[in-house]
Amino acid sequence: MRVLGVETSCDETGIAIYDDQGLLAHEVYSQTKIHADYGGVVPELASRDHVRKLAPMARQLLQQHHISQSDIDGLAYTAGPGLAGALLVGAAFTRSLAWAWRKPAIGIHHMEGHLLAPMLEAESPDFPFIALLVSGGHTQLIQVKAIGQYELLGESVDDAAGEAFDKTAKLLGLGYPGGPELARLAQSGDPNRFQFPRPMTDRPGLDFSFSGLKTFALTTWRTEQSPTANLQQLKADIARAFEDAVIDTLLIKCRRALQQTHCQRLVMAGGVSANQRLRVSITDMLDSMQGQAYYPRTDLCTDNGAMIAYAGWHHLKTGKQESLAFNIQPRWPLA
Repeated sequence: MRVLGVETSCDETGIAIYDDQGLLAHEVYSQTKIHADYGGVVPELASRDHVRKLAPMARQLLQQHHISQSDIDGLAYTAGPGLAGALLVGAAFTRSLAWAWRKPAIGIHHMEGHLLAPMLEAESPDFPFIALLVSGGHTQLIQVKAIGQYELLGESVDDAAGEAFDKTAKLLGLGYPGGPELARLAQSGDPNRFQFPRPMTDRPGLDFSFSGLKTFALTTWRTEQSPTANLQQLKADIARAFEDAVIDTLLIKCRRALQQTHCQRLVMAGGVSANQRLRVSITDMLDSMQGQAYYPRTDLCTDNGAMIAYAGWHHLKTGKQESLAFNIQPRWPLA
């Protein structure tokens, strides 16, 4: 089965084709430059840009790989969670193609796509495993028993990790998107200058909270400034302390989840999973536990059509499909 996947949940337009042989092609267009002046994603601008880019990208991808509509067996699109307007663009486009081509189509949960993204790699995990989904909109620990069998173990009660990265970067005056900028700045920071708290690690449970770290960073930035302070180094030291706190918190919760479920495999996916220090720390922890960590390649960490095509391929090949009447779900619990 050959599936065309479409991703438009936020500020990336993704198109991909997946079949029984693997990932044939994928293309992602980022709207970073459009939203940079505003310091964050503007939903209306995101929706409009998806409208402009989606059809030309799909046409170009099919032409480049010499694939016609008759070669496509099914279609998949992100139905949620995400920005309502952006989701509607992708859903309307994909449903229209499905109707015109007389092909089955299915809406995919955005976070299911992320947790399955490491399955696109040559070395992929066996079931069951624990998935750490860590992005700008979500921080969740999921027990994955099989495709479609997901149990939520814990999630952020306020800001997601990626959101906290972006907000902290903004208050330090860094560029957009802030998370990667803060991670780069942290490389030159002194790891011993500041000690930030590791929130919600002193109590049982697997939930996260990162909003307080953002406030702690702001307070540190304001109180440590002086006429003689090296402000650039101060920013770097705060960035390092913030990143260390987030990484340690994620490690503590992941270890706890693995121990509670007696699982030895951990999948990490989502935009923040591209953070190299986090990857090294997760890998070291799993090695010490005689377990195995799995990640998608860097270009599949952010939102992309490949993960949607792959998830759609799994569901469509079992005979699942939906009516032409689609229903997006901006808020949609994975479990």
